Amino acid sequence: MAHPLHLTINVEVLTAAELTPAEAATWQAARAATDHAYAPYSHFHVGASLLLDDGTIFRGTNQENAAFPSGLCAERTALFGLAASQPERRIVGMAVAARPASGDFVAVTSCGACRQVMAEYEHRQQQAIPLLLPGPNGSIYRFRSLSDLLPFGFTADDLPQKG
Repeated sequence: MAHPLHLTINVEVLTAAELTPAEAATWQAARAATDHAYAPYSHFHVGASLLLDDGTIFRGTNQENAAFPSGLCAERTALFGLAASQPERRIVGMAVAARPASGDFVAVTSCGACRQVMAEYEHRQQQAIPLLLPGPNGSIYRFRSLSDLLPFGFTADDLPQKG
C-alpha cells in the first residue's frame, strides 16, 4: 500500500532591511553582477554571488553564445570559476539576481541544471549553504540550504561504490 510522503521546505520571506550585513553585501553583489552578464540573445541578465569563508565575495554572470545552448548560467559560472581559481575556499552564502537588459529586477529561481550543481557544491563541503533569491514585489527569499531547491537530488552517494 502506498504511503504519502510530505516534504517541507522552510523559506523566509524578507525585505532588504532584514538581511544581515553579510547577506546584504552578497545580495548587492549579485545585483551588481547583472551589469556584466553577456546576454545579447535573451536580454536577460543574471548575476550570482558567493560569500566565502574569508568574507570575500566571488561573482558570476550568465554567458550566452550564438551556438545555443553553449552558454552558461550565472550560478554555474560563479561556482565553477571559484573551484578553478580558489578551490580551498568554502562558500558560506549565495545570492542570485536577475533583470531584463533594460528593466527592474524580477523574481527568479535557478534552473534544474544549476540546482544540481549547487547541491553538489554543498555536498562537497558537507555544510549547508544559505541562498538568497529574489521573490515577488521586491521581497527576498532566504533558503537555509541550496539543497532545499532540489529535494531528492542526485549526489555522489547515489553512485555505485567501486569494488
